[in-house]
Order: sequence, then structure tokens, then C-alpha cells
Amino acid sequence: MKVIVGFDDTDVIGCGRGTGKLARWFAQKLPEGVTLHGAVRQQLPVIEGIPYTSQNSAACLILDHVEPEQVQQVIDQAAEHIHEHFIDGSDPGLCVVPVDSSSIDGLINFGRVACTRIVTQKEAMASVNGFHLSGHGGTEDGIIGAAAGVGLTLSGWSGRFIEFGGLRKFGRIVRVADLESHGIRVLSIDRNALVPGPADTVDTQDWLRPRLWGDHPVLPVEMTGQGTWRSIGAKNKKECSN
Repeated sequence: MKVIVGFDDTDVIGCGRGTGKLARWFAQKLPEGVTLHGAVRQQLPVIEGIPYTSQNSAACLILDHVEPEQVQQVIDQAAEHIHEHFIDGSDPGLCVVPVDSSSIDGLINFGRVACTRIVTQKEAMASVNGFHLSGHGGTEDGIIGAAAGVGLTLSGWSGRFIEFGGLRKFGRIVRVADLESHGIRVLSIDRNALVPGPADTVDTQDWLRPRLWGDHPVLPVEMTGQGTWRSIGAKNKKECSN
């Protein structure tokens, strides 16, 4: 089965890495037989009253081929991973939910609500409906972002992939066919644009980060010429490394 593991608030300002990187490191510690489908960054609101490090983002790993008896092992190893790598002064949270579980609507709704207003730890705990949610230091406010991140990922329509099929190994200019062969769909969002052809090329701006749309990694692009495209969005220089 597929399982989502959400991490939040494991870093502090000036630490040199974000929660996304900590989450990606966990992919090297998965139980035998479990594979990484992808890692997704979820953006949460930056508004007065919500403490955050730099961008207020959570990170979720989407795991494949998890046997039911391995879920607790994933939880235990993720908790150990947090305690090994979190930065003192942060407020880490962990959320682990099987995708095919029933009663996840509340968690999905919590993710959406958390994007619009301040939510509480009590609301986060209620939203998981018995699934795993735990704090691992400090104020434990990280349980809010971890739960919200998992809820948004479960919706299938939020976030951007920070890891999927070796996306970090691609160069700046990539053929559409090569992206699609790795499971990344290329979608034009221009008003009157053609459908990108297999031999067309995409300028990734050295930052290939597909969106999670319809439960699939989708790269939105705009046309720059006949047979050439440019991915939408570029790296924020102020963003902590993910």
C-alpha cells in the first residue's frame, strides 16, 4: 500500500537546510521493500500569528509497497530520524497516514483550512482521526504543519515535487519525451498554446519541480517558440535548501 509521511518544523533560521532536505534524507532509511514514490513540499500560510522558520512549508514523502505490518516500523524509524537530525530550537512534528485508509476526509479538509487561517494543535489532533501524529520537541507546533501537509498531499492537488524519479539529475534543457518517460507530465498553461510534442524541449531554468496535480507530477510550461517551452516558476533565492 501507499503511505504518506509528513514532517514539519525541524529547522531554525540559518541552519543551512530545510525540512525538505531532512525528509529526503529519510528515503535512505526505508524498511526493506518500501520505495520512494516522491517527496512533496507543501506551502502553508505566512501570516501574523503563525510561527515559521523561513517559508512555512511542510514536506511529505509518498511511499510505495508498504506492507501493513511495516507501517509502525516506518513511524518508529521516522521518529528516530527526526531526533537524529532536527535542529535545537525547532518544534518538530510527524504525521503518517496510509493513502487507502478510510476516514481521511477530515485530514484533507484540515489541510485546506490550514491554508486560510490559524489552526491549533487540538484541531490537528482531531483531524487525523486516529492516524499517527506526534510532536518531537519544543512546543510541538510542528504537528500542525505535518498534519496539514499530509492532508494537502492526500488531496492530490497541492504542492510541488522536490524529488521524483531522479528529477535532480536532469539538465537545464530537457526533451518532453524524456520527462514523460520518467512519469512527469508536461502541461501548457498558455491561453492558446499547442500541446507540447515529444521532441519539443523544456527550459527547466535549472530547477525542475513538477506540481502535484491530479495525483500526478505535472510540469506547467509556457511556450517560448516553435517546439520550445519554459517551466513556470523559478527558485526563490531566499528559500532554504530542499
